[in-house]
Amino acid sequence: MFEHIEIDFPSLSRQTIDGVRYYDTPDGKKLVSITSIISHYQREIFREWRAKVGNDEANKITKQATSRGTDMHTLSENYLSNKKLPSVQPLSEFLFKQAKPDLDKIDKIHAIEQALFSKELGVAGTVDCIAEYDGELAIIDFKTSKKPKPRKWIDSHFVQCAAYACMLYEMTGIMVKKFVIIMSCENGEVEIYEEYDKKKFINLLSKYIREFVEYKLHDYAIN
Repeated sequence: MFEHIEIDFPSLSRQTIDGVRYYDTPDGKKLVSITSIISHYQREIFREWRAKVGNDEANKITKQATSRGTDMHTLSENYLSNKKLPSVQPLSEFLFKQAKPDLDKIDKIHAIEQALFSKELGVAGTVDCIAEYDGELAIIDFKTSKKPKPRKWIDSHFVQCAAYACMLYEMTGIMVKKFVIIMSCENGEVEIYEEYDKKKFINLLSKYIREFVEYKLHDYAIN
């Protein structure tokens, strides 16, 4: 049984406007989703990838990745919440089972699939997990992939973790020690990426947000 630390987080509603996801805070403020900010920052990379593989293949790959990712999150959330596991497609079950030894390193869970926000940064999002990992409080993100990715390719994952860390601190005063990515791969490997340099990715988060805001201001100016 996993131990849970009770924290009274407010509930947030979500909506999508012109392709951008927003969260509504309890006092009525509308804050942009960190995933939308990251998607905006990476938009040229994905355009080039789509052009390279073709729209049909890109749509197929995206659909498969979304399906296995959703299943992995659902299984991990239920497992860590001490709940019965739902039935999923065989690949998703395989990805979850091979990651279980690493999920078992999680303890003292502060939040799972919890909406967070920062008025100071003007962003919000839903964190996968906030808990101790190997005895250190961490923002934990669950990922799936065909094979492990080079560390330099996953900066955006750590930027997302940095955003959640800032939101958590602003809302509760709780500071995490590190960021952890648990990546379960179809080739039978599970890669654990740990990051202690929070300042590096908080600075990169600032760059992501600034570029998104500048783009929106330019968009407003010409429309």
